[in-house]
Amino acid sequence: MKTNNSFMIAAVAVCLFFSGCKPKDADIQAAVQAKETSGITVAVTKGEVTLTGEVADDAAKAKAEEIAKAEKGVKSVLNNIMVKTVAPVVIAEDPVLQKNVADAVKDFPTVKADVKEGVVTLTGEIQKTSLIKLMQRLSVLKPKKIDNKLTVK
Repeated sequence: MKTNNSFMIAAVAVCLFFSGCKPKDADIQAAVQAKETSGITVAVTKGEVTLTGEVADDAAKAKAEEIAKAEKGVKSVLNNIMVKTVAPVVIAEDPVLQKNVADAVKDFPTVKADVKEGVVTLTGEIQKTSLIKLMQRLSVLKPKKIDNKLTVK
């Protein structure tokens, strides 16, 4: 009987020892968060890691998941990280831009505008109060660049 009690006590002690050795969720979370880049949030529940946030590309998303999976005590990783999408820059084509620039500067008789390869070059003179209005009109036309060589009075 004493042998059975001793065996039971030893078995309980071994179970407690091994269950106390596995990493706690808070420890896993802190370790993974310390290794991840900024913009990524880490949550851990029962060894299951959830990643959220935004990164620049798919490679960064995959790297974040790899980092989490490599941490001791992680059972699984749910990667909810979003990849930022960048809208392409639209630049107006020269024939369309030339026509629209001519319309935009018609109210400014002392201003001359030339268009070449998407770049609008302004020369001549303009009143300081009119400069902002002209620049706003030209900006909405989506040129590659506005090269302002105007003399401001």
